[in-house]
Amino acid sequence: MRLLFVASEAVPLAKTGGLADVAGSLPKALKERGVDAGVVMPKYGSIPESAATQMIPLATFTVWVGWRRQYCGLLKAEIEGVTHYFIDNEYYFKRGGLYGYDDDPERFVFFSLAVIEALRFMDTPPDILHCHDWQTALVPYLLRTKYGHVAEWASIGTVFTIHNLKYQGVLGTQQLMDLVGMGDEIYGYRGLEYYGAANMMKGALEYADKLTTVSPTYADEIQTAEYGEGLNGLLRHRAADLAGIVNGIDTISFDPMNDPALVTPFRNSLAKKRRNKLALQRELGLPESESTPLIGIVSRLVDQKGLDLVAAVLGELLDEDVQLVVLGSGDPHYEGIFRHATESRPDKIKAWFGFNDSLARRIYAGSDMYLMPSLFEPCGLSQLLALRYRSVPIVRETGGLRDTVKSYEEATGEGNGFSFASYNAHDMLFTIRRALGLYRDEKTWEKIISNGVKEDYSWTKSAKAYMALYQELAGRRKAAELSGVN
Repeated sequence: MRLLFVASEAVPLAKTGGLADVAGSLPKALKERGVDAGVVMPKYGSIPESAATQMIPLATFTVWVGWRRQYCGLLKAEIEGVTHYFIDNEYYFKRGGLYGYDDDPERFVFFSLAVIEALRFMDTPPDILHCHDWQTALVPYLLRTKYGHVAEWASIGTVFTIHNLKYQGVLGTQQLMDLVGMGDEIYGYRGLEYYGAANMMKGALEYADKLTTVSPTYADEIQTAEYGEGLNGLLRHRAADLAGIVNGIDTISFDPMNDPALVTPFRNSLAKKRRNKLALQRELGLPESESTPLIGIVSRLVDQKGLDLVAAVLGELLDEDVQLVVLGSGDPHYEGIFRHATESRPDKIKAWFGFNDSLARRIYAGSDMYLMPSLFEPCGLSQLLALRYRSVPIVRETGGLRDTVKSYEEATGEGNGFSFASYNAHDMLFTIRRALGLYRDEKTWEKIISNGVKEDYSWTKSAKAYMALYQELAGRRKAAELSGVN
């Protein structure tokens, strides 16, 4: 089976979020299971020079974007054992960032068209194209419509993964027609019309053979009006082809026993973990205390992450015998709240604004608890990293948080963290206080941590689920090919 991931970002080359972790880690896990898995992505100007120097030119060709013929280069490199293809166009991709530009729709229409055109120049066409999020959502649509006449591509299966339904690639109807070079038929039966606009993600939801998202609960949630972002009806219609598969983490990179960012390597020793807590307290200027519970937050500082709940009860939380460490950036409103709290109560809270991977790892290792009260969370990786570093998660029961964190039950001794259902600040505070109370019972706390240790956070389990999905799709496409049905 030959599989090609189509993604706008992938570690270790370009990253803004969890999509990059999936596109970087899942192909490696699949290769271990015998799949010829590769990745195609834009050749951003920010890709590290060490990777750029490995790229070998394969072809140059032109791509029609509206009435313009745009240059496209196709390059290839082996990165961490995985074949990567790069779509090169400096006008679109040699910029300071990955996204956030006024012409983002045009940039990724070009990318989608270029990926399909690039199939002509690859040694062997893939059996399956696995596309990710709105930036690549036109690929399944274009493959079956604009390029539906290309017989040798008819047997290629398509999978589309929704990482966050909130971002759909919505643009003007005339603009999309102009960019892809198609007429009004683009908005007909199974078309891309969306409340008077055009919706790129809708193309994949209509035309991809299989749909996935990043947790079973999120797969259920997005079929409801509350979480469906206007596409819930279509997702219910495609429910038989929609699967929720929880993301994994790179357990080699994120290994508290072999993480160079940590002061003291540890596995299951609470004594060694607490040495990392003391070191973190010392690094950030907090009073050093093994016995004081330390709560960590590593997050984008935005509404989605439930920070309005934290802000609402921050004073009450800091009145507890607790310390809080926050790392992240985002909404100036939340940055201001945490900055003011750090200045007014420096013995209780420290906030570090920006991205710092080493410090993030030390927070996972040094914190006793990890707070993640998200409004919605398709999967979430932070709670998995917290569990990996033996920090007990406190989460709201939504999306992947509900699927991976089970609230501790004193009667049965089961559960690897703490959770609350209602999106309510005092429900969150009550749950934190419950965790703080049980923290002081060393035996119970060790039990909660040991429950978390039993979980498999690697890509192994997820890769098995994807393998089953790919094999089902490959069989279905083969049967259709034999019967002469596209």
